[in-house]
Amino acid sequence: MASSSSPRTMRAVQYDRYGGGAEGLKHVEVPIPSPKKGELLLRMEAASINRVDWKFQNGKARPFLPSKFPFTPVCELAGEVVELGAGVSGFSQGDKVIAVNFPGGGGLAEYAVVPASQAALRPPEVSAVEGACLPIAAFTALAALRAAGVGLDAGDGRPKNVLVTAASGGVGTFAVQLASLAGHHHVTATCGARNLDLIRSLGADEALDYDTPEGAALRGPSGPKHDAVVHCGEGFPWSAFKPALADAGGVVVDLTPRLASVAVAVLHWVLFSRKKLVPLIASAKEEDMEALLGMVSQGKLRVVIDSRYPLSRAHEGWAKSMSGHATGKVVVDMGVADDTE
Repeated sequence: MASSSSPRTMRAVQYDRYGGGAEGLKHVEVPIPSPKKGELLLRMEAASINRVDWKFQNGKARPFLPSKFPFTPVCELAGEVVELGAGVSGFSQGDKVIAVNFPGGGGLAEYAVVPASQAALRPPEVSAVEGACLPIAAFTALAALRAAGVGLDAGDGRPKNVLVTAASGGVGTFAVQLASLAGHHHVTATCGARNLDLIRSLGADEALDYDTPEGAALRGPSGPKHDAVVHCGEGFPWSAFKPALADAGGVVVDLTPRLASVAVAVLHWVLFSRKKLVPLIASAKEEDMEALLGMVSQGKLRVVIDSRYPLSRAHEGWAKSMSGHATGKVVVDMGVADDTE
């Protein structure tokens, strides 16, 4: 249990209504939460901002999420266990962990409670900043490739032509690497011109500038049609993907499904279409997080960090994530000095 000399309050960043963007975030002093049954209390080390965090603020899941205001956002966390709730086993005080707390959030604070079932021990070879980028972003990439039928181990399944759109973002940088790690897939990726070299360095066989005709067509002039697409971007209609898919059939896994794309997916399912759109719905398990941590600790998987901000400047990181121009992940690092970015 926590020491009686422990602080009673903590710094946190919250919003108290829908909308407002970075300017709607408020720096507050609030009581430190207590872990309930099955929960861990973490002293926060790092939190990674994802698109879903500010989409909640924008009212994407209104009126269901957030469940109440004021709300402390960010669901992808890394920290040190300081207290265990009733019934928790497998963790001890002082353990370094990564965790996902979706949709409860809580990451933009000095302390946070998380479900023990959604946490995994972080090895010392993986930094807190790296670890905080794995439970949602890296797992989403992993789950999307699985949903598309892409084998992720050497010799696992037949070779496939894989496309990753918006590949320089937080999920995209992981998807490119995970698809290329197996060694037998052909990986094509789209991104902005300034990130082409980065995406090639992460393992893409072809990197296409999305502002070129090839990028708009989602394949190079001599490039193959795609068996699997991990769609990390927004705004592409189904009609843009269909010509780029293999004639024998292909799957587009949409990470940001809208109502129209869900309707298309249902139609494809009803008609048993060879070319189909699949909205991604998945949540990380402890074994998934452990596998990703292992890849990072072994140097097989690289965490691309766009920028780091102290908690006092979390609103700047929020604005950077909302801009859509981050390369890799935007992280709030509780151990970073106020003048570091």
